[in-house]
Amino acid sequence: MDKTIVHRRAASGNGNIRKKTVTSKGKQYTVWEGRITTGRNPGTGRQLQRSVSGKSQKEVREKLQAIAVELNNGTYREPTKMTLAQWLNIWASTYLGGVKPRTVEIYSSDIRLYIKPALGAVRLEALRTHTIQQFYNQLTAGTNGKRGLSAKTVKNIHGVLHHALNQAVANGLLRSNPADACILPRVEKKELKPLDEDDISRFLSAIEGSPYEDIFLVTLFTGLREGEVLGLTWDCVNFECGTLLINKQIQLHQEKGMKAYALVSPKNGKSRTVAAAPSVIERLKHRRAAQAEQQLLAGPLWDNPDNLVFTDPSGKHLTKPTVYRAFKKAVASIGRPDARFHDLRHSYAVAALRSGDDVKTVQSNLGHATAAFTLDVYGHVTDKMKQESAARMEKFIQSVSKG
Repeated sequence: MDKTIVHRRAASGNGNIRKKTVTSKGKQYTVWEGRITTGRNPGTGRQLQRSVSGKSQKEVREKLQAIAVELNNGTYREPTKMTLAQWLNIWASTYLGGVKPRTVEIYSSDIRLYIKPALGAVRLEALRTHTIQQFYNQLTAGTNGKRGLSAKTVKNIHGVLHHALNQAVANGLLRSNPADACILPRVEKKELKPLDEDDISRFLSAIEGSPYEDIFLVTLFTGLREGEVLGLTWDCVNFECGTLLINKQIQLHQEKGMKAYALVSPKNGKSRTVAAAPSVIERLKHRRAAQAEQQLLAGPLWDNPDNLVFTDPSGKHLTKPTVYRAFKKAVASIGRPDARFHDLRHSYAVAALRSGDDVKTVQSNLGHATAAFTLDVYGHVTDKMKQESAARMEKFIQSVSKG
């Protein structure tokens, strides 16, 4: 490619503009280029200049004038050649210090598998909303014969990218977040399938005598998340007050190819106290006595440094896959193979609401951020309660209306 400078002139105090004739593939094109001083190097004192180009002198002049306005207003930012991939590396290694290890792994996986391959080579300042939107659309539709991702997965990937770009804005690398205006696929709510009264009755019979009976019962009648019940420690069980302090959960994370479990803060980072039913407290007393016997039998092999409530016979923590397999076996035996462990939590919430607990109490026990979220998840239950209430009122009206 041949470049020949044909003309040069000053642009009314906005820098210099020059016209160039560019030869490419045997054809000549006219290009206008402008330069403006944006400051001085603090080390050498030399001028720092910014170059812009366009198809006409007017276009270049307008770009130079826009930069001049930013310089006068103190809002000018020097362009960077940093790519999105480079920024994501910086963000992941520098700004995730307060994030749980497992969450960091998920973020890193989304960056490695999806974001970098599609957008990593794009310069950070050149990233535009439509480019990101096309990326989300492709994830949803699927490419190269691969099945599209679920709306929830795409939303999670967006969350990672959005957080990273927000930090870039805060650091002055971007003026605004190009992911703000993106439209995400709608996440369809999955129909909840909690255990009904008959299911619960059969489930209790199916788990009777199981090594995991206590953990299933406590989960079903307190609504704890799986990680929370597996991470429950004896110092958080108040037998006198009948309460459980939920201030941690057990979480799996990978480190250099090795599986490791750690106790971390609850899902939303906030502790809560759950008032347990007396039968649940009695079950925990039974559990403590059984664990004391296991410790005596294990002797020096006993290994429960975290003082966990639910352990195997040698004191080691229970793993989610182990508990899940036992649960699936039990629900399959009662004709509910579709049930998930998390459905025990849903079953508790539905039973609590239908027994008359107010939404605020249920929200607090479940550890939801707001009562509105609880209503959003279990609104169908309260709707049914309203219908039942109306039916009772109608029965009352009929009884008092009889002459």
